[in-house]
Amino acid sequence: MVTYAAPLDDIKFVLYELWDYDNEIPGLPGCEDATRDVVDAVLEEGAKFCVNELLPLNRSGDEEGCTFENGVVRTPKGFKEAYDAFAAAGWTGLACDPTFGGQGLPNTLQFIMDELVCSTNLSFGTYPGLSHGAYRALELHGSDAQKATFLPKLTDGTWSGTMCLTEPHCGTDLGLIRSKAVPNGNGGYKISGTKIFISAGEHDLTENIVHLVLAKLPDAPPGIKGISLFVVPKFLVKEDGSVGPRNGVACGSIEHKMGIKASSTCVMNFDEAESELVGVPHSGMRAMFTMMNAARLAVGIQGLGLAETAYQSATAYAKERLQGRPLTGAKAPDKAADPIIVHPDVRKNLLTMRALNEAARACALWIGMSLDIAEKHADPARRQEAEDLVALMTPIIKAFYTDYGFEATNLGVQVFGGHGYIREWGMEQLVRDARIAQLYEGANGIQALDLVGRKLGQNIGRPLRRFFHPLHAFLEENQEDAAMVEIVVPLAKAFGRLQQATAWIAQQGLKNPEEAGAAASDYLRLFALVAMGYMWARMMKVALDRQDGENADFYKAKLATGRFFMARILPQTSGLFAAIMAGGETIMAPEEAWF
Repeated sequence: MVTYAAPLDDIKFVLYELWDYDNEIPGLPGCEDATRDVVDAVLEEGAKFCVNELLPLNRSGDEEGCTFENGVVRTPKGFKEAYDAFAAAGWTGLACDPTFGGQGLPNTLQFIMDELVCSTNLSFGTYPGLSHGAYRALELHGSDAQKATFLPKLTDGTWSGTMCLTEPHCGTDLGLIRSKAVPNGNGGYKISGTKIFISAGEHDLTENIVHLVLAKLPDAPPGIKGISLFVVPKFLVKEDGSVGPRNGVACGSIEHKMGIKASSTCVMNFDEAESELVGVPHSGMRAMFTMMNAARLAVGIQGLGLAETAYQSATAYAKERLQGRPLTGAKAPDKAADPIIVHPDVRKNLLTMRALNEAARACALWIGMSLDIAEKHADPARRQEAEDLVALMTPIIKAFYTDYGFEATNLGVQVFGGHGYIREWGMEQLVRDARIAQLYEGANGIQALDLVGRKLGQNIGRPLRRFFHPLHAFLEENQEDAAMVEIVVPLAKAFGRLQQATAWIAQQGLKNPEEAGAAASDYLRLFALVAMGYMWARMMKVALDRQDGENADFYKAKLATGRFFMARILPQTSGLFAAIMAGGETIMAPEEAWF
């Protein structure tokens, strides 16, 4: 079994010492009760639940998986009881509006809880995760009647939700969908069609499942401009809000997957299922993107969560596993061999994982707090600034976090050696579970295209300035500080490469869009590494001031990890910059027949 303890010390460092949560969030309308005392209590209880209730089910859930028989999906042993306890404790309504029974706590706390859940049991996390996405879409785009019907049940976890987009013949290109919605004469619609890869599409955890479905009306224009969004409950809802007869929606099969085996991934068949239109006709993509963007941030957190568990497990193993002696002589001469943590390559793997985890967590909570500011701040200009930053960083968090999360779980296996390849240690499950995050909610190549194709030029580069300007200001403020030279210089060089690459893509993309497409994935990773460098520079500045005070070892470890990042990871930006500047000719020149 893997090793995991919630990294609460690091989370609190990021919240209170790096991002000044106390002065940013409790002052927002509706967040007055989210004080440090409340937050700390929530984090402690959330950590206990995840470690005590979810982690023990992770391996058994993977081995048992979901079962499908006669249209019924059953989750693995223990999942129903754990879900009931999860809902009863209020975790399904953590960041939901008190109007609908939620706790009204900040999105920032939801980000943290998502990490803890994903670190301990990613399969379990897909069920409440999809429900929260459905809640968000209906909260922003549903009618008052739809909100009154569905949101209280999604909030308390009695009902769950899904997102039904993909069809057998189309994934990313949703303009090709064939699902149809025909007016039923009573103000509603009958949905017919098949959706695939539907996470949590059918299960035994809740009494009802609320499907949000993309379909086209008879008069729909072609492409994505003709897509509408509908709410389709598994069981029809009576006037008193109770569950009624079965609707015309059924699970046709479940997928047999590489990972997240305890998460039901379903083929869903809609046979004239009764539904209601969400929003106005042909505006489904706008509404669905609300759910998708929230889901993309959540999926990015999945990468961080699994990487944290891989790091902790690999570290514990490296301190105990005795193999060989260091080149400089025995460190533990009283033992037959030294722990493998003495070997440089093992330490490099561990430090890579740790450095990326801590920077990713810092950035995630920056964006989580920005999301709260974007939704609730009294100043419209401040809301716009935060909204721009969240939009810019969403594809970066989704793609980079899941890419590095998969890399980190593989590094964890490497530290374990052959034992990492054996199921009983739990490491190979982390690798299998991590792989899907690079694919769903928009494959990472699509995220890169979103970054270069939409976000860079949006509003004449306004979102980009929300990142570039504070980073530039930080470098200006600290360039004369002797203690910060080792931090500022490498970050400034990497930032310069990012600025040059951004300008090059903007210029070349106007001449030939394929140049931007060819550079997109390398550019996203370059951007992400600079963002991680910015996080480390800020964290190291805090640590420098506190390394000789209380809890000195914590801050000294921060500085050592940050120095490793600046010296061993941030230089990767040079290679990425060279690849971007090489242009797309070598990618596009080969004839199709040569492949």
